[in-house]
Amino acid sequence: MEQLKKSLSKTRSGIAGLDEITGGGLPTGRPTLICGAAGCGKTLFSLEFIVKGALEFDEPGVFMAFEEKAEELAINVASLGFDLDRLQRDKKIKVDYVHVERSEIEETGEYDLDGLFIRLGYAIDSIKAKRVVLDTIENLFTGLSNMAILRAELRRLFQWLKEKGVTAIITGEKGEGFLTRQGLEEYVSDCVILLDHRVINQISTRLLRIVKYRGSVHGTNEYPFLIDEQGISVLPITALRLEHPVSSERVSSGVESLDQMLEGRGFFRGSSILVSGTAGTGKTSIAAYFANETSKRKERCLYFAFEESPQQIIRNMRSIGIDLQQHIDNGYLQFNASRPTLNGLEMHLLTIHKMVKRFKPSAIILDPITNLITVGSVSEVKGMLIRLIDFLQAEQVTVMFTALTLNTVVNEQTDEGVSSLVDAWLLVRDIENNGERNRGMYIMKSRGMRHSNQVREFVISDDGVQLVDVYLGPEGVLTGSAREAQQLMEETGVVLRTHAVTRKDKEIERKRNVLQAKIESLKEEFESVTDELNKSYIEEELRKEVMEKNREELIKKRHDGNSNGSGK
Repeated sequence: MEQLKKSLSKTRSGIAGLDEITGGGLPTGRPTLICGAAGCGKTLFSLEFIVKGALEFDEPGVFMAFEEKAEELAINVASLGFDLDRLQRDKKIKVDYVHVERSEIEETGEYDLDGLFIRLGYAIDSIKAKRVVLDTIENLFTGLSNMAILRAELRRLFQWLKEKGVTAIITGEKGEGFLTRQGLEEYVSDCVILLDHRVINQISTRLLRIVKYRGSVHGTNEYPFLIDEQGISVLPITALRLEHPVSSERVSSGVESLDQMLEGRGFFRGSSILVSGTAGTGKTSIAAYFANETSKRKERCLYFAFEESPQQIIRNMRSIGIDLQQHIDNGYLQFNASRPTLNGLEMHLLTIHKMVKRFKPSAIILDPITNLITVGSVSEVKGMLIRLIDFLQAEQVTVMFTALTLNTVVNEQTDEGVSSLVDAWLLVRDIENNGERNRGMYIMKSRGMRHSNQVREFVISDDGVQLVDVYLGPEGVLTGSAREAQQLMEETGVVLRTHAVTRKDKEIERKRNVLQAKIESLKEEFESVTDELNKSYIEEELRKEVMEKNREELIKKRHDGNSNGSGK
């Protein structure tokens, strides 16, 4: 088991992405062959291996060049931030130029590598080097026609490097029918990496492939790599699996009425959104609102523009009330504008990958992705976007694509192909009616959430972007001026009805007052009659009472008179 672990030990290269493909780096203590045609980046690849080893892993290295002098190498890589002179002064690396003269070999007729072994051994021991590069091996064997001697010396070189225990890179020119000119290096090397520089339809793409790696599992695909001011970056995105985490957190689209159509909360963080529509339907405006909202939350946003320059987008968005420049100044928004034909699809993918790793955004925008068809077929664009979406979901980055749809088969296929990949799809369509062209938006799908199935009128004005409820008139759906006219007509009808109701209420009130007056008059008349009747009744009662009283008085007098007469 200990022997197995030792044989599989690996040395990290320091080249971005390569260690992921190789499962940890290059084989420790063994030679690795880097081969490819002229201009594919072999020298830079091997030099970055030496420099990164010294700077990041504290492993001194020897770079033995047979083509370029140390001064020339230092100048060539200075733009990448590599200071070879300082690294040599600090005893971290040693750059040695060996000139092989063909005429000397032809005169003596002998050839062996003993002198090289002595010189290389001294360089390794002087700085206790752990890494070695020989660039390029063809120059070492220049002019040697005896294939038997060449093969013997090659085997001796590779064996000597293994005995020294250094992790070595040997570069070789691509041959005809073989990976190298001699065709032997690829067999004696423990690891072989092929670099390729292709130009198809005037578009350049650099690709890397691990041809073999003894004793180790490795990626077998072709991986794009980029050479820029940070050195070499390899994109291992084809190796990704569908094992990324997901989030239930929601992020706003920036358009309140659109959020309302998505349960009032917006999109899932880390999801992918497609906004598609014909030309002039406002796709870029929706993307700009999303970028603006992301930046307002003090989260970073990357905006990849394939059609317009950043200044053009900034100017146009000011007309709808969005100031993107302030977010650029604050460091929350970054534009990357280029024509799709600048690079191949894989190089665009690698550029996005590298910028996401460096800028660490919460959201990115690609506007529009349909322009990428100019540098690849529909299936190639879809393949590139699959890998991009997988990578961004693994990084929990929310991505919004815009796509132009036309009445052509190719674009419809592109739209449908992309729409099957994304989590949410917003479709903006033209609605033509009464000689007017208006916009309508609806949500085709939104995975994992309830969403509105209504078509909303999409209005862009000086006040910004908003979604208006579609107006259903007597003759169906109305938009634009037809909707406004119908609404005005109904508002007028409401006013007239209100006025009519008011007049009716006033008439009722007047009649009520008249009737009330009549009632009061009748009440008074009734009370008067009642009083009159009561007066007669009272007088009659009083008369009766007086008469009764008088009668009683009369009777009493008569009675008293009779009594007096009888007494006499």
